[in-house]
Amino acid sequence: MNVIGVVIAVIVVLLIVLALSIRVVTQYEKGVLFRLGRVMAIREPGLNFIIPGIDRLRRVSLRIITMPIQSQGIITRDNVSVDISAVAYFRVMDAEKSVVAIENVYSAIDQIAQTTLRKVVGQHTLDQALSETDVINAGIREILDVTTLEWGVEVTLVELKDIQLPDSMKRAMARQAEAEREKRAKIIAAEGESLAAAALGDASDTMMAHPLALQLRNLQTLIELGVDKNTTVVFPAPLMSAIGEISAFLSRENASAASYAAALPQTPPNGAPATQESGTR
Repeated sequence: MNVIGVVIAVIVVLLIVLALSIRVVTQYEKGVLFRLGRVMAIREPGLNFIIPGIDRLRRVSLRIITMPIQSQGIITRDNVSVDISAVAYFRVMDAEKSVVAIENVYSAIDQIAQTTLRKVVGQHTLDQALSETDVINAGIREILDVTTLEWGVEVTLVELKDIQLPDSMKRAMARQAEAEREKRAKIIAAEGESLAAAALGDASDTMMAHPLALQLRNLQTLIELGVDKNTTVVFPAPLMSAIGEISAFLSRENASAASYAAALPQTPPNGAPATQESGTR
């Protein structure tokens, strides 16, 4: 019985040791094996065995990690206070460095991303921060990579997520946009007036060369007015042509009156009829 008990105890101990020595590394991870505090090897995904009590296996994820960068109160180069938040994407490239070189790589990247965001945005004006986000994103990523590569981490992407402006700045930008639209509207209207004036000048030149065209245009205007079924239409005649026609009419009347007066017989002052002398002297 004692022998059987010892065998059972040994089997139980072996099972416990075996359970403690088995480690599974998933496909998206790598294991850093520490033996008595020293890095011994990098374990690949799959089933791995360690020595209980002597070895320690630290699993490191190699997947891309999304880290939001909380909103930062930043003063731009033109002294405008804005709140900007962003998001960073990074992944571990060297599992050993990410464990040995720094204590907590995720917290470190979060802190350095916040300071880098303030530094890069502070070098740009507000208009650049709103319109040149690609340049700012690239600048933040470049600065982060210089530091994080020493930790075995690569920053794959940084994007500005939200830009909060003060209410006074929003109103000022709205007024600026409205003024810009009014300027474009006035320019377009002025260009239209210029084109219309040029077209009217060409039309007036054509009418001066062809007087009948003006009469045809007058008739066309009367036709357009007649569509509305108006009872009375007051249509002014062309002033200069009307004055010319009246002057010609008066000239003709004066000439006719003068001809008629010259053709009448002469009457003496005393009322006696005039006699016509004939004969030869």
